[in-house]
Amino acid sequence: QGGEHKRFLRTIDFKRNKENVPATVRAIQYDPNRTCNIALLYYADGTKSYILAPLGLNLGDVIISSKDADIKVGNAKLLAHIPIGTLVHNVELNPGRGGQMARSAGAYVQVMAKEGDTVLLRMPSGELRNVKQNCRATVGQVGNLDNKKIVIGKAVANRKRGIRPHVRGGAMNPVD
Repeated sequence: QGGEHKRFLRTIDFKRNKENVPATVRAIQYDPNRTCNIALLYYADGTKSYILAPLGLNLGDVIISSKDADIKVGNAKLLAHIPIGTLVHNVELNPGRGGQMARSAGAYVQVMAKEGDTVLLRMPSGELRNVKQNCRATVGQVGNLDNKKIVIGKAVANRKRGIRPHVRGGAMNPVD
């Protein structure tokens, strides 16, 4: 690693803990630090923040983080209040820690069942995982599905990503 193109770090709100304050989507922007795009939110109380842009979120949409919010793309809720079969992303592993699962482009987790104080989730890998019911998740699938279609094209594109050349041992002379 090393020698990559300089990038400005955007602070993303993975916690979505601003309860019952509606926010309007003002922009959907490219972020060089991740595979998905990010959405700029203007909250009703005057604050601004970035979130991961889910598939189907458009300019002017109003989203909210609340336990009685609708099951609408971009809304954040506790897993206890999300119906079975819903696709979610940016899922917390521990309550209040911020989303850690399903954050890359096209990723989603499906709510499979609710058992006691846990929720059974199907991960992008197909693995089933139990998470506490009071963990927060955002409704919908992460956007920018075409990210996997990007062709690197030439070696300098990988160098700009910070990936340096490596040579297979079988391609070297025995003394090397």
